Amino acid sequence: MRGDEPGDDEPGDDEMSGPLAGLRVLEFVNLAPVPFAAMLLSDLGAEVVRIDRADSVGGGSPIPAFDRPPVEGPPDPLGRGRRSVALDLKHPDGVAVALRLADRADVLVEGFRPGVCERLGLGPDTCLARNPRLVYARITGWGQDGPLAATAGHDLDYLAVSGALAPIGPAGGPPTPPINYVADFAGGGMLAVLGILAALWERERSGHGQVVDAAMVEGAALLSTHLHSLIGRGIWNGPRGGNLLDGGAPFYRCYSCADGRFVAVGALEPRFYAALLAGLGLTEEELPGQYDESGWPRLHERFAAVFATRTREEWTKRFGGTDACVTPVLEPAEAPRHPHLAARGTYVDVGGLAQPGPAPRLSRTPGAVQGPAPVPGGDTREVLADWGLAADEIAGLLRSGAVAVAPSTRG
Repeated sequence: MRGDEPGDDEPGDDEMSGPLAGLRVLEFVNLAPVPFAAMLLSDLGAEVVRIDRADSVGGGSPIPAFDRPPVEGPPDPLGRGRRSVALDLKHPDGVAVALRLADRADVLVEGFRPGVCERLGLGPDTCLARNPRLVYARITGWGQDGPLAATAGHDLDYLAVSGALAPIGPAGGPPTPPINYVADFAGGGMLAVLGILAALWERERSGHGQVVDAAMVEGAALLSTHLHSLIGRGIWNGPRGGNLLDGGAPFYRCYSCADGRFVAVGALEPRFYAALLAGLGLTEEELPGQYDESGWPRLHERFAAVFATRTREEWTKRFGGTDACVTPVLEPAEAPRHPHLAARGTYVDVGGLAQPGPAPRLSRTPGAVQGPAPVPGGDTREVLADWGLAADEIAGLLRSGAVAVAPSTRG
């Protein structure tokens, strides 16, 4: 599925390392959803080449996070599994190289504000005219058009406008930012990958690529579909923190233990609720009914008092092997050591850092981490040669400053 000629350079079955092996992806360096989307594609076997800025070569991180200077540390998991080419996109020859790479790509992923790629001469009209089979994925906060398209924003803003943020948080307090899981990674990066794969499948029939417009505000809205179902059915009609799934229900929330740590309780169904009461040493006769909302404050108070009598580990052992839906709330550093996650190999070590491994799992062509994040510009020569540029062209581009290589790779 290469972007030049169908069937050219296709790997044999013995070279397959994932379901997307043979797919070529060009990623323009950016924050959060763009590298996450590229990571997912790489984990599934695609060959991903990241376009780094030439001025980032030798400076550590490919792009400063939140305008802070690069910090030394293990390779960023979001950057894993690809090679890096450093280009100066303000240099006409740097743009020309980017276009030549796009000519041979199946997928291009960018996350600039609307209009930036067009001004650089790398917009979808230009790239698709040269490579009609290209799937051109654009990840932005607000989408490619609309009143807010050109304005800045972050995960929290997209959640706020989509209606997904208002229900999250404690009763009587402001909405709580759910880190940046929802809009950036789920609504942006993951849904962009869904769009990319859908466009690739359609290309198999039409022979043509297309543009994927992945707006994080729309992804966040889509993820709240079930909430709209609950509202429509009258199940979600109270203030924040007073509903079934937002911590209002005493049997669907977290509780503090004797050691200050927490357990999560998700005993929604009656049979699971019965197992919860048994583990707590309580009986239904002494308590309000499970779904009697008027009794929820008293039920919560009773549960909180009992959970406070034992440590998190003690409750974990007590509820182990039951269907009470009670689990320890683990810190991120603890999660890789959880027996279930350890048994499944959910976390892997890459470049000295424990991080989530590829998901979901495929039985015949499983994904795999292809390596740690690259050094910006560390693969410039190799990639340009692999993607069709001659040695004398590469040398000339290096002399002109249109491309750059990491110091350790300079010859």
